[in-house]
This record gives sequence, C-alpha cells and structure tokens, in this order.
Amino acid sequence: DPAQALEGLQELQACRDKVRLEWPQGKKIMVKTQVSFNDLTLVIKKDRDWFKATGKLTLDTETQLDLKQLVTLINQATGRFIPLDDTTYVALTQSLKDRLDEFKSYSVPHGNGLRFAPLAGPAIEALTENAGELKADRAWKKHCKKLKEIITPILPGTLQADLRTYQKEGFNWLAQLVHWQVGACLADDMGLGKTLQALAAVLLQASNGPGLVVAPLSVIANWQDECRRFAPTLVPRVFGPGDRQVFLDDLGPFDLVISSYGLLQTEIEKLANVTWQTVVLDEAQAIKNMNSKRSRAAMKLKAGFRLITTGTPVENHLGELWTLFQFLNPGLLGPFKRFRENFILPIERDHDKPAALRLKNLIRPFILRRMKSDVLKELPEKTEVTLQVEMSPQEETLYEAHRQAALDHIEGGDYGTSGQKHLKILAELMRLRQLCCNPDLVVKNSGVESSKLKVFSNMVDELLENRHKALVFSQFVGHLKILRQFLDTRKITYQYLDGSTPAKERQKRINAFQSGQGDLFLISLKAGGSGLNLTAADYVIHMDPWWNPAVEDQASDRAHRIGQTRPVTVYRLVVKDSIEEKIIDLHNEKRDLAESLLSGSDTAAKMTAGELLALLTP
Repeated sequence: DPAQALEGLQELQACRDKVRLEWPQGKKIMVKTQVSFNDLTLVIKKDRDWFKATGKLTLDTETQLDLKQLVTLINQATGRFIPLDDTTYVALTQSLKDRLDEFKSYSVPHGNGLRFAPLAGPAIEALTENAGELKADRAWKKHCKKLKEIITPILPGTLQADLRTYQKEGFNWLAQLVHWQVGACLADDMGLGKTLQALAAVLLQASNGPGLVVAPLSVIANWQDECRRFAPTLVPRVFGPGDRQVFLDDLGPFDLVISSYGLLQTEIEKLANVTWQTVVLDEAQAIKNMNSKRSRAAMKLKAGFRLITTGTPVENHLGELWTLFQFLNPGLLGPFKRFRENFILPIERDHDKPAALRLKNLIRPFILRRMKSDVLKELPEKTEVTLQVEMSPQEETLYEAHRQAALDHIEGGDYGTSGQKHLKILAELMRLRQLCCNPDLVVKNSGVESSKLKVFSNMVDELLENRHKALVFSQFVGHLKILRQFLDTRKITYQYLDGSTPAKERQKRINAFQSGQGDLFLISLKAGGSGLNLTAADYVIHMDPWWNPAVEDQASDRAHRIGQTRPVTVYRLVVKDSIEEKIIDLHNEKRDLAESLLSGSDTAAKMTAGELLALLTP
C-alpha cells in the first residue's frame, strides 16, 4: 500500500546512520521533513461579502507552499503524504491533514487563496486555533466577536403560554440567531411544539412590520388557531381571498400573513416586493427540490429573519439539505457542485464519517434538533408492533402470477431511456403493493377476499370493545375507499381525510374527531402525515408500509405528541413473503443514516433499476 510504504520510508529515513536503503529500479523516493499546523502561517481578511484566507506552509529554508497549493495537493495525497513531484513527498501530521480537508470543505478557491461565507466563521475559527501564526483584519475579529455574543432574551410579555424547559431553550436559541441576523432550522421531533416556538420568535420583531408564514394547506387553520391562542397581539391574515395586492399594501406591524405553498409559487412577484420582518417556512421540506418553481419562489422572499420548521430536513438525499440552507443562509454550504464533491458523494456513496462530521460542524450553529424521547420524559410510552398478515392460497396464487408477469413485462420491454425503465418497474411494484392491500385494487371484482381486511376487521372489533380510538393511514386512496365501505356496512362511525378534502372541511373533521365524533379517522398518508394534532386517538394503524420510514413516523406522531395522556400503540400491517416485507427491511437499513444526518430516506427515489428489480425476486 503506497501510504504504508511512505510511512515505512519516513521511519527508515529517521535512522539513516543504522540503515542503508537500496533501490532495485527507478529513482529514489524521498519524504521531506514532517510538518504540522504550527508551521502554517494564515492571513484572513474581508473580501466583499465573503472572507478570504491565504497562507504559507514552510517546509524548509528553500521550500514554501501557499494555502491554495496545499489544498489542491490534498486531492492528490497518499494518506497524509502530499506529492511535490514524482519522487518527493511531504509528510503532514494527521492533524494538519484533517484541518486542510476541513478547510477545503468549507471554502472555494479564489485568486491566491480560499474564500468562505461569513457564516462558516465558527467552523473556520475553531479550525485556525493552533496555526503557527494568524494575521486577521479588523472585520474578521469583529465578525468572530459578534458570533460569540450571547444574549439573554426575555420572553415576549404577550405570549400566552407556559413554555416547557426545552421550548424556552428553543426560544433562547432562536432569539440568539435573530440577534446574529442569520437563518435558523428548527428540526425538533414531531409533536414538540415547533409552531409555538416559532410564534414566540415572530413576536420578537412583530412591532417593526409584518411577518409571513408559508405552510401546507392542511395546517393553515392550525396556524390561525395557535396564533389567536398563544400570541393574541398578532393578527393572523390568510393570504388569498380578495384583491391580493391591496391586501399586501395594507399590511402593518403585528400582521402575520399565512400563505399556502401553492400561492407562494403563483404570487411570488407580489410577495417578494414586501420586506418581511420574519419569514417562516413550515414543513419546509416542501421546497426541497432546488429546481422546482416552489423552491425558486422561496429564494426570492426578503426577510430580516428566516426560519424553517421541519421534522425531516432531508427526506431523499443531501442535496435537499443544501436547498434548505440556501434559503436560510445563502453561501454557507458553497456552490452546489462544490457541496456535491465535498459532502454528497463522500457521505452517501463512500460512507465517509469524517466528511459527515465536517458537515455537522458547519451546520450545527444553525440547526436545533431535539427528540421526544430526550425532552418529554412525561410523554406516555409509544409501542410499535409489526403484524404479519398471511396470504390466503388464492391471494398467494394471484400475487405470484402478477409478480412473474411483472418480471416478464420488464425484461421484454423496449425502453428509450433508463428513466423509462425505472418508472415501469415502480409501476409494477405499486401493483404488487396494492395486491397486498386488497386484490380488488388491481383486479376489479376479483372475488378474492383480502386477508389484510380480515385482520383489520378483528383489530377494529377489539379496539371498539375496549373504547379506543385509532388513526388509520394508507397511501392508496382506493384502499381507504374499500375501508370506508367496510365501516359503513358495519355502521362504525369515522372521520375521513385525503388530498381532495377542502381546507375548511379538513379542519371541521379534525375538530369533530378531537371532540369525540368518530371511532376511527381514515387518512391518506400524504394528506395527513404532518401538521395535525389528533391526540384523541391512542392507536395508529398503518395499512401499508411507505418507502420512507420518516414519513410513517411523522404520521404516527399525529397521536403521540404534546397533549397525549395515554400510551400510544402503532401497528403496521405487513403481508408475509411479499414486497411489503422487503420494504420493512429497507427501513431498517436506512435508519442509521437517518439518525446520523437528521434525515429520512425516500428509498424508491434513490434506488437503481437493478435494486428495484431485486424487490421482485422471491
């Protein structure tokens, strides 16, 4: 191994009086003196809206390398050895090598040095602590001093809520970032009161002008209710009805405009003309796709303070994290191409832990994440149970016939692009997943009874007998329709919600369930997976597994959240020896990445055609 050979050569060079080296062929290889961070001289100065670092590493009396050269050579390094030419290497201490790797991750080459965003300041300052010599201009010193100023904020007197300890800490953190004039990502676990903490932050600047909340249509009514309840001096104003330009022209202090993401996209030219005191993007994963019109619209908003709330900052891939931070703190993560080279490929492809740690260090000051298990010791226990459903012989025959037909269709297909093949495989997999739910979803009037419906029927009988209420999730609206027909036949009361339910009607049904009307609440996973408070239920039933475990978790947390006083039980119905079991296996593989990088993983979106095909095999 070249790195081991160079390590050995350095050891041998240290005892030249005792050892004679023979070179069988070619030129001699030499390792110059080992250098450390103490041999590096750094200069940091203001460079327009950025800061720029230059520097020199002294190797010996004859040789110096500048900082830009060093970082370039790091890309050609063999372990901790960087090449000066074909036969000469410089040995860096591991500490210096690690610090140069970090510098490379946080900056971009510019002129004779490296340029970095001001908000990378905390990471860069920690990085330069042990440099041999650091020369910094007044702007850098002032900037570092400001980012160390810790304020002691006072809760707004008009906030009508007794904050829990962790919520006060969340408010203090938000107030600190308001003081620093930087954006914040509140990434608390579902059910910890992100809306309340956000309202407290909005109040800090409400007297200076209007604020804006952009939220999914499903939770706009919830924002109005919580605003009136907890922040009565704010005036919640829903954006949409009437003359929208007149509406915006009439805004003043303490007005809080609440808009859907759909209207953000269509009316961005009007919304971008307002200077908002605070902009909050709720469930901010809605702008995760950097190329979407919605994301580009969000980037145009002008605000004194930007705040995003989300329980899943990354759903599919790290590129989404870049998009969120490009909204919050533009430039912090560098250009996307550079971010891809420094973080996405090393972390997602190579499982590079030091790269993951560097990314954490960079975003740590601007993201706050608390888990329910850590801060809500008084929250009732949540039990998760996976129920295996056995297929009947008729279902098994039907499933196997469709599985084999799917393989034949895919293998015999003529695809113009790999993307077309990918979509074809996903379509076939969806049919198999629907077969697991109920054969009638794929074969109309199939005459084959659904084993999953039988299990559901038995569960409902037991739940009602013991006076429990349950949320029932499925990603297939057609499946929910079958469940509705079953409940109607049994005269069991329920509420219902899917993506087509009007906003006003949604809130009525939520309020009705919370007040005791309905034993079950049937909800499509995407329409009700986030932003809803449904603590009247103490059971959650997932009728079919979704690719992304984080989305399922969010849905379960509609019941397991602040206000819940009873233990919550979550059931997942999974058909044995089917594609559903394989999806559950994928969940387990992906949760480690989810925990380490605060992300879920929409597995289907990332899997190759070959990996998807593997799901079709027994």
